[in-house]
Amino acid sequence: MLENVTAYEVLFCVCALIIVSYLFSLLHRATRIPSVLMLLGLGIALKQLSLWSGFSLPIPARLVEFLGTIGLIMIVLEAGLDLTLSRDRLPLIRNSFFSALVIFVLSALCIAGILQYAYPGQPFVNCLVYSIPLSIISSSIVLPSVHHLTEDKKEFLIYEASISDILGIMVFNFFTTDEVITGQSVGWFFSSLVLALIISAAVCFGLMLLLVRSRINERFFLMFSVLVVIYVGGKMLHLPSLITILMFGLVVNNWELISGKFTRQYFVVEKVQDTGRFLKSITAESSFLIRTFFFVIFGYNINLAFFQNQTVLLIGGAIVATLLGMRFIYLRILHKYHLFPELFYIPRGLITILLFYKIPEFRKLQGFDEGILFFVILATALILMLGSLLYKDKPTEYESGSDIEV
Repeated sequence: MLENVTAYEVLFCVCALIIVSYLFSLLHRATRIPSVLMLLGLGIALKQLSLWSGFSLPIPARLVEFLGTIGLIMIVLEAGLDLTLSRDRLPLIRNSFFSALVIFVLSALCIAGILQYAYPGQPFVNCLVYSIPLSIISSSIVLPSVHHLTEDKKEFLIYEASISDILGIMVFNFFTTDEVITGQSVGWFFSSLVLALIISAAVCFGLMLLLVRSRINERFFLMFSVLVVIYVGGKMLHLPSLITILMFGLVVNNWELISGKFTRQYFVVEKVQDTGRFLKSITAESSFLIRTFFFVIFGYNINLAFFQNQTVLLIGGAIVATLLGMRFIYLRILHKYHLFPELFYIPRGLITILLFYKIPEFRKLQGFDEGILFFVILATALILMLGSLLYKDKPTEYESGSDIEV
């Protein structure tokens, strides 16, 4: 049926979808309903409409993977551009890092246990590979959902989600690179981190020269193409190339920390700052575009039949309860106080979906129902919406002695 669709109709649909997504963003600010949830709902509604009208629109898996990969790079770059490093932020960064790390590890281990119980006889490492994407907080959903929070709460959640993304992706790559995990593979993993940092330093310097000193106006997509080539090349060589993308964003956003005669000679601080503002703007726009199409397509592919599958509901419910429980326990231990609404910010989204599509055959769980993935993503988005709606824009009193007041 696609051969009967004209180019004008495709163009109309694409632009209409972007307009609707923009309206969803405005509606989110007014109602605090996550725009991602509305995009998923739109995709589900379009699927039901297509079934009712008899019009079928097959979505190639490669298209979903392509959008997810581009979105992943944009998310990591956007996270780096959003993170500000300074001495007075060290307590915030430390607390965000340990919150992301500990909650991620505890959640992954508990969810792996749930999956091994639900699918007996499966290797624990395979269950762990499935649990890793489900344990990563989605910065693509958190970042647009914190505008109404106080500055401290907003920064804590942005740091935490960004760090959770990076940690989760690195651990996932480690467990899916080789079929058998040996001492040699562990040694290569840590060696590759060092190699990636060295490459990152060279790439950051080269890209900054390109952006700041080049007279060509068409610089962003050239820079982005370089980052994509580095990411894909790194994947082929089993290097954690996302570190390069994150470091580039951090360098651009924290250039004032890099002081010295050499940098002052080649880079004018004002031009670097202008470049940083430009990159933030165009990266946010690009992320918005990718997020729009990705979540609508994902919603279109959701099979609502999982609501009738009791096993899916039980396993999915246990996973969501685990995510909430681990977060509640850790935040209580760290802050000695019930943090609100941070407890509810547990969304799973683009990175979770993308990593599920990247699970290799030798790590597949026999009999795993994708309805569990759909359930967890929808449930955690609804929980975020609940916390956002219940939160009042008033500072909350916390007990003295907390490292950061969030």
